[in-house]
Amino acid sequence: MRILVCVKRVIDYNVKPRVRLDGSGIDLANVKMSMNPFDEIAVEEAIRLKEKGVATEIVVVSVGPLKAQETLRTALAMGADRAILVMTDDEVEPLAVAKIVKGIADEEAPGLIITGKQAIDDDSNQVGQMVAALLGRPQGTFANEIVIEGDSVVVKREVDGGLETVKLLLPAVVTTDLRLNEPRYASLPNIMKAKSKPLASKTPADYAVDTLPRLKTLRVDEPPARVAGIKVADVESLISQLKQMGVA
Repeated sequence: MRILVCVKRVIDYNVKPRVRLDGSGIDLANVKMSMNPFDEIAVEEAIRLKEKGVATEIVVVSVGPLKAQETLRTALAMGADRAILVMTDDEVEPLAVAKIVKGIADEEAPGLIITGKQAIDDDSNQVGQMVAALLGRPQGTFANEIVIEGDSVVVKREVDGGLETVKLLLPAVVTTDLRLNEPRYASLPNIMKAKSKPLASKTPADYAVDTLPRLKTLRVDEPPARVAGIKVADVESLISQLKQMGVA
């Protein structure tokens, strides 16, 4: 079985994003970029499935600028077999990404597509669900555990009330949650090997996808600073303060 994994290049999770002075967006100049943490979990899970003998090949896909090659090389160093970069400098919205992934899936015919549940830059949480809808495949989102059983995949999902287990017929789409696994570090020999692994370059036009945005960002602002709290002497004072604030 071939597994297709979607990865995205985002601002490193240790970096505090800065808003441009004109409020037009996030300042990306000289900012450390890395693989989206949820996508890193997706790559790790695909590698573990291959190590169990369930999968035969792992293909990683990214939609983004030329520098996204670095993100794909990281996935290849972790253990993926080959990569596809759909190169564009546009700020691609989730629906366009999903259409591109569908085009790749039509060519590659993967038995399983794994994506992170969301990217930490826009928090959209849409691509996995859209890919499943476009392909007409069953989906298991927010996966806490993934087990392949014959021609099915059993997914334990994290939901508001706890955990929910679903069984999906393959081919299927799964999105990964935070507690699914702990991604491995790429070793130096594997980093060197990754340089020679196949990395194909495509464009959105190759899949007849228009990446022009349907949404327009009017302005981006820093979140307001938190107002300092106050101490109260007793419960009566607390109730009085809440009434003044219109809470009680």
